Amino acid sequence: MSTTSYPDLTNAISKQVGQLRKGIPATMKGFSEMAQCATASGQLDEKTKELIAMGIAIALRCDGCIGFHTKALQRLGVTRAEFEEMLGVAIYMGGGPSLMYAAQALDAWEQFESGGGA
Repeated sequence: MSTTSYPDLTNAISKQVGQLRKGIPATMKGFSEMAQCATASGQLDEKTKELIAMGIAIALRCDGCIGFHTKALQRLGVTRAEFEEMLGVAIYMGGGPSLMYAAQALDAWEQFESGGGA
């Protein structure tokens, strides 16, 4: 569908994030700790939190976020049907622009599902 390779995009971003960890270690440590705390299971499980994060990624039109959260959702065992249902909520909340990014998120899902990402 799109020309974006989400596995390639997430790999490239990961490399640059590694550089940021070296250049601004305190900031990156703080961000990592916040991410771990925010996504840890509590009243909501990690899967639910990742589905929320993906909806926000679509609404904010963040290609990198779509890639990373798609990868996480597949790791957590989210089914394609669950993923598509979340896409429906994101489309409902964001209208036309979210529809475009939901289509891109589905493309990311298919790329990672076919073994395109590590």
